[in-house]
Amino acid sequence: MVHLPGGGFVSAVQEQALDQRTFVAEAGFVVASIRYRTVADGAKYTDGLADVRAAVRFPRANAARYSIDPRHVDLWGASAGGYLANMAGTTDPGGPTGAVQAVVDHFGGSDLSNLFADFDPTTQHTLDGPDNPIAMYVNGPGSGKSLADDPAAVRAADPVTYVGAGDPPSLRFHGTEDRTISPSQTRLIHNALRKAGVESTRYMVKGAGHGELEKPDNLPAALPWTTVADMTITVDFLRSHLR
Repeated sequence: MVHLPGGGFVSAVQEQALDQRTFVAEAGFVVASIRYRTVADGAKYTDGLADVRAAVRFPRANAARYSIDPRHVDLWGASAGGYLANMAGTTDPGGPTGAVQAVVDHFGGSDLSNLFADFDPTTQHTLDGPDNPIAMYVNGPGSGKSLADDPAAVRAADPVTYVGAGDPPSLRFHGTEDRTISPSQTRLIHNALRKAGVESTRYMVKGAGHGELEKPDNLPAALPWTTVADMTITVDFLRSHLR
């Protein structure tokens, strides 16, 4: 299982979710966590996706060294990492070494122009203009383009654009109290996958916010993400699809 941390497309701290990753490792899986390129590196989403593909190919190329089953690799992403996991799961992997067999998505994006669709009008307008990280990750830092300036580029960056019958099965979680990415984002791609005949399961986590970003100011919204109940659902999903 390759973990993709969140960070709003401006950072990717691979030390995130240590407790969750440890739980999965203790259940018998090989777990890796990566740092992918972000806006802070002068990158755009295609660069981040290339890093994810490389992270999938690495364990396969080193399967004997790390006692890895190269036939079964899962991506588990949170927030911006969930977005990249969705992109990797729905787009052409460039051959079998880049393909994944399952995706776990924690509150990731799937339709970038509507990331804040469930929120108040003022929050929705946060994405206006060229200077927000979403616009820069789509168009490239310094492009001067907003999301509205190039709708075709936004569609090309949306995981939901590429959903098809051959996509891997997925498991999705979103917090009922998420105020960073609209809960409708995971519902949108979940429904699209189900319509295409792909296995997708989605859970709404009661009282949960936007993962570790809630710490330390709002622990009640952060703690639901590390419960044994939620993590057992993830481990059971991985056992079903990676063994």
